[in-house]
Amino acid sequence: MTAASALSTPLRATRAARRRHSTGVHAALGVLVLALAALGMSLGDYTIAVPDLVAALLGQGSGGDEFVVTRLRLPRVLLGALVGAALAVSGATFQAVLRNPIASPDIIGVTTGASAAAVAGLLLFGLSGAALSAVAFLGALVVALAIYLLARRGGVTGYRFALIGIAFAFVATSVLNYLLSRGDVQDAQAALVWLVGSLAGTGWDDVALVAVALVVLLPAALLLARPLSILQLGDDTATSLGIRSERLRLALLVVAVALAATATAATGPVAFVAFLAAPIARRLVSADRAVLGVAALVGGAMVLGADLVGQHLLGAGSQIPAGIITGAVGAPGLLWLLASTNRRGRGV
Repeated sequence: MTAASALSTPLRATRAARRRHSTGVHAALGVLVLALAALGMSLGDYTIAVPDLVAALLGQGSGGDEFVVTRLRLPRVLLGALVGAALAVSGATFQAVLRNPIASPDIIGVTTGASAAAVAGLLLFGLSGAALSAVAFLGALVVALAIYLLARRGGVTGYRFALIGIAFAFVATSVLNYLLSRGDVQDAQAALVWLVGSLAGTGWDDVALVAVALVVLLPAALLLARPLSILQLGDDTATSLGIRSERLRLALLVVAVALAATATAATGPVAFVAFLAAPIARRLVSADRAVLGVAALVGGAMVLGADLVGQHLLGAGSQIPAGIITGAVGAPGLLWLLASTNRRGRGV
């Protein structure tokens, strides 16, 4: 046996072990998402047993079961999974491209910009429905474009991008507070969804719009992320290997912003999902690279779990928006991640 083959044998074994571990993590997270979805469709004032749930999904259940499942609960569950996946992939892409753990859309003002635009459309112009979601989407794009233009001097760097984004987040929050202070109580109640994020009132139209957008955006993110590991070695190395660094970085940021804007336009800002999904995913697969598939499953599980807790586990008739639950759990979760990271001497 040659020296090269002797070295390649343990290398192949290590790679095979990593693939098996990654496959196991994907499978476990997939089962978790399905379990949370089943609970979300089963629990409520009208409880549905698992056999009846399966029959309703197959179109073979009673009229009452099918109505509750297919018209009320299934759209909510699907939208929660899709929004969680979109936010998670967006956050993972931001953090990987900018090489900065705080560069996620809910920290640097992208989702806050969407919220501010939506509240302005609601309170100042009386918009609702699809028009309001479109305004929220445009608000996220405008804020992201402004951050990029201000941060691109000499090439975009994660540190400058994050700082400028945080400044825009404060500006957008100030706009939100001003608009709410000028509106009446009923207007403030209507604007609540654009402050905390909620899956309440979800219909099939919402699911269809988000699903169509993700059919385009998620494959684009996965395709563009392939050379991302090379980009993380530095622009000089990437250029020498034929990667157009700035063009690739811009394309990834556009996709990430579109994902965050799509999710926020559908449900409002669901806090900390984009921020925490990628670090959790990297720890699950023991990788320092962007793991978009695992992050998407983690994000879906986070939103479905938060919605389940908000609806059923905090007292009868609680109906707390999912964004409040993710915010409450996400803040100490972030502190725990930072503390554990410091003990290991690694970055988030």
